[in-house]
Amino acid sequence: MEFWESSFIEKQMMWGYEPTDSAILTKDFFLEKNVKDVLIPGIGYGRNAKVFLENEINVTGIEISQTAIDLAKQNGVNCKIFHGSVSDMPYDNKQYDGIFSHALLHLLNSEERKKFISDCYNQLKPNGYMVFTTVSKKAPMFGKGKQLAEDYFEIMEDVKMFFYDSASIDEDFKNFGLVEAIEVDEPNKHSENKSSINFLVVKCQKK
Repeated sequence: MEFWESSFIEKQMMWGYEPTDSAILTKDFFLEKNVKDVLIPGIGYGRNAKVFLENEINVTGIEISQTAIDLAKQNGVNCKIFHGSVSDMPYDNKQYDGIFSHALLHLLNSEERKKFISDCYNQLKPNGYMVFTTVSKKAPMFGKGKQLAEDYFEIMEDVKMFFYDSASIDEDFKNFGLVEAIEVDEPNKHSENKSSINFLVVKCQKK
């Protein structure tokens, strides 16, 4: 387990410590909407959490990897982080102004995705916003590896991804206050070749 966890974190850290463009966009959106209290499922080693904390937005995280939690603390991410899987949400009975989840949704299978979206929605305050960034079918990995189901591939050993498009976004979020989904090309800011991956940033509001 320790070896797998270290390997997984190393893959995550290839993206460096700078926040993603979608996290910066979401921070601006949350500030515009006066969102002050945010839950981040899959907080990882904290590179996206810092952009919220630095703008006086309170953050609570969920993270399955203790190694990532330790790295987040070392990186100055001083917030409450629940240690566990998002599949076991909720970890508290609190409702949040906002929820932000980056690059996690597409790693789940169909039933896990449905539960995760529903669990996040249930932890939103009325009129609160949740934002998910998820990989799209325009990403270079789409169609690579072993196909497990429609738009769902094992792109490498033990890495399974579901690739979204506008139709599957509508299907998965139609009952959860879907506002819009926009495309963002996320560059690898830590890479010499500046490669990028196409993501969909999905915004929902709890009415």
